[in-house]
Amino acid sequence: MSENVARRGFLVGGAVLLATGCTSNEPAASTSNSASAPAPAPAASGNDQPGDKVTIGFSAPAADHGWIAAIAKNAESAAKQYSDVEFKPVEPTNDINQQISAVESLIAAKVSALVILPNDGQQLNQVALQATAAGIPVINLDRVFPDKLAYRTWIGGDNYGMGVAAGQYIGKQLKDKGVANPVIVEIQGIATLPLTQDRSKGFADALKTFGFSVTAKQDAKFTVETGNQVATSLLQAHKKIDALWNHDDDQGVGVLAAIKEANRNEFIMVGGAGSLNAMKEIQSGTSVLKATVTYSPTMASSAIKLARLIAQGKGMSDLVENQVPQSITLASETITKDNVEKYLALGFES
Repeated sequence: MSENVARRGFLVGGAVLLATGCTSNEPAASTSNSASAPAPAPAASGNDQPGDKVTIGFSAPAADHGWIAAIAKNAESAAKQYSDVEFKPVEPTNDINQQISAVESLIAAKVSALVILPNDGQQLNQVALQATAAGIPVINLDRVFPDKLAYRTWIGGDNYGMGVAAGQYIGKQLKDKGVANPVIVEIQGIATLPLTQDRSKGFADALKTFGFSVTAKQDAKFTVETGNQVATSLLQAHKKIDALWNHDDDQGVGVLAAIKEANRNEFIMVGGAGSLNAMKEIQSGTSVLKATVTYSPTMASSAIKLARLIAQGKGMSDLVENQVPQSITLASETITKDNVEKYLALGFES
């Protein structure tokens, strides 16, 4: 979860799809509380005017991780913007079989469209195919179904791009300071997940363009507790560090606590996902945390908007084509003290 470099976007019915990215295929983790405050509603366009009444079903994992909690809140908030949308969420769950049953109940209810963030794309692929076969368009949110026939449109973040953004920021900072042979530490989420591997590859590839490489890396399971333990271990192992990239702002709460406990401040740190906690640390100007790269849960708001357009047979107003694209990858943006004010409304509570 982190945000990258350029601020790009698409328009969906007049609403900007922020170029962002945050944790795909991550299991729910730490004890986080409230989700982000929804972004202000965009100015209305023709597509935002009331149209055919549609029912949008929504299924996602349990909200026991800050980013996942924000996903659910953003989806609900986006649906409330439209008088022609009935929002039909099912009970969030981390149990694969329960999520399959919940999606089957939405299929039986004959909803107009389905927005699904699966616990596991592979294991929910079959039920998504069932929805498509029943004539219900599926908007696949973030964790992708392996079979393209299982979804009408996919929208999600760019894990590789998160790594690139983090690597570019750290590489430039160290080059500008004239640091040679820097000690660069990386704290991953779950090392075996493809999303984590993509983030690490993007980070390594970007650092390579500056002639740098990662000195040490360890995974922290996307939890506050493990983030604290891993950071403590790495700080003890490396008496001097030049830069640290932490993949996930939720686990970053524990990472920052370990750094403060060790009274270390000789390095710069970059976070990942774009939590409100991280943004406030950056804004303070007194923390080692100097940037975070987005993997924003605002993608859920965009998924609801896409579902509405597809169900109503509309396209995206700024595109020439008559239909919504089949795939939208959101760019990862880099939040620093210079631009953090623009992003505070999009942050989520860890």
